[in-house]
Amino acid sequence: MAALEEQVTKILTTEEIANIKRMIEKDHAIDCLFLLILGKGKWKQAKEYMNEHGLTLSDGTYRSRMIEITQLDLAKAIPIDPLKKRYEITPKGQKIATKLLALLQDV
Repeated sequence: MAALEEQVTKILTTEEIANIKRMIEKDHAIDCLFLLILGKGKWKQAKEYMNEHGLTLSDGTYRSRMIEITQLDLAKAIPIDPLKKRYEITPKGQKIATKLLALLQDV
């Protein structure tokens, strides 16, 4: 039992891990990571994909999650013009998104 408690404590108290955990808990964060692994890092692509599948994702939520994901080095923002950005997943983001995908498939 002590080993389990140590693992939980590490996740809750290690700054980098805790920050990623907090971000993942937010509305549509996992959706946005999945959009990134699908190569849908532009708002128009993301919106079209979500709409095709009867899902919703607001522009504000998408932008907020992408900013957080970028700040955690799970994606990088590439300017398209002064107002628009395209997001690409980083290797760290790919690793987390892939593990989340595998976890959710096992449920």
